[in-house]
Amino acid sequence: MNPIETLRVAMTAIASNRLRAILTTLGIMIGVSAVVILMSLGTALQSYIANQFTSLGADLLQVSSARNRDTTTGTQPLTTSEAEGLLQSDFASMIAAVSWTYNIQTVVSVSANSVTLSVSGVTLNYGDVNNWHTKSGRFITQDDIDSSARVALLDQTTSTDLFGTASPIGKTVTINNQIFTVVGVMASRATSPFSQQTVLIPVTTAQTRLANVRVAGEGYRVSSIQVKVKSTDSADITKLSSQVKAYFLKAHGITSSSAADFNIFSAATILDSLSSTLSLLTIFLSAVAGISLLVGGIGVMNIMLVSVTERTREIGLRKAVGAQGATILTQFLMESVLLSLVGGGVGILIATTFLGIAGLIVSQLSLNVTIAVTPLSALLATGISTAIGIISGVYPARRAAIMNPIDALRFE
Repeated sequence: MNPIETLRVAMTAIASNRLRAILTTLGIMIGVSAVVILMSLGTALQSYIANQFTSLGADLLQVSSARNRDTTTGTQPLTTSEAEGLLQSDFASMIAAVSWTYNIQTVVSVSANSVTLSVSGVTLNYGDVNNWHTKSGRFITQDDIDSSARVALLDQTTSTDLFGTASPIGKTVTINNQIFTVVGVMASRATSPFSQQTVLIPVTTAQTRLANVRVAGEGYRVSSIQVKVKSTDSADITKLSSQVKAYFLKAHGITSSSAADFNIFSAATILDSLSSTLSLLTIFLSAVAGISLLVGGIGVMNIMLVSVTERTREIGLRKAVGAQGATILTQFLMESVLLSLVGGGVGILIATTFLGIAGLIVSQLSLNVTIAVTPLSALLATGISTAIGIISGVYPARRAAIMNPIDALRFE
């Protein structure tokens, strides 16, 4: 019997018991759709988190001061001299840019409105390094830095707190009892490990007008240093982080890394941890969903055994007229695989419909998440369906193939 004829006979046998075939494939449908949905949602979530961290500084190292746990060496501040020295270091070729800030917790007020927050003195390239730009007005200029100008930029939350819906540009605010002119409003951005409600002013203004933080021979004290990495590869970021740590340990005369008086933070580290956790969670949930595939496979095997029993006389008759055992084996395997593939196909269709509806709901909520059936999950589901059909059909098909035709024809 040629393959086309085998397929035709298998389809006829399945069609003759439609309800039984539908109930048999139900477990496969549910299992495949669950696996595809979970894998696709896991991939979408990983992609969303990766995009969020990239936009917020996955390629950024944040160096900040910390208490030294070694009381024999004391704590040394980070300085502008050290920050500038990074661009002359042996690993400077891996660095795209360096910026630094000096932060002061103080009250910012306009008439009766006031907020207590961190005022950040920032460098000229702070916006580019941290991927945070103005929505309106202008950013800090080199003239502002050189003259320690009393100009300020507000984030949108602070702008609303102090001025309501009115534009604050050109108006004045009081910071630490000094008058500053608002020159810009920063664009909104998602919450970042490096960001909070703040007012930005020139770093020299913060270091000289709001505080006196000169360090003999080292320029001025800084609160944090941002190092933008040229590569977004996590291995390169990890390597640079180690080199930056060694640089500051040497600059501060510290021999043990456990006694470091600074911290180095990278969003890429969190991203890697989250991605690994999400991947493991997706695999675990998919494996749990895959249990229904196992149940579905058992159902397919059970129904094929029933089919073999019901068609014993047919098998005996076919063998009596010359059908080979391999032909009978192929016939029942074909039926088993067809049942599983149909269940898998319908399962993928159900998953596609569900994910399509979920994608529409997410788009209405203005969330930047792309939800769709991933090719990997579809291929995996198809492969699993085929494998279940073969595995579940082998025993019943072999049982049919080795039947004695005389005994089969006598079967009642």
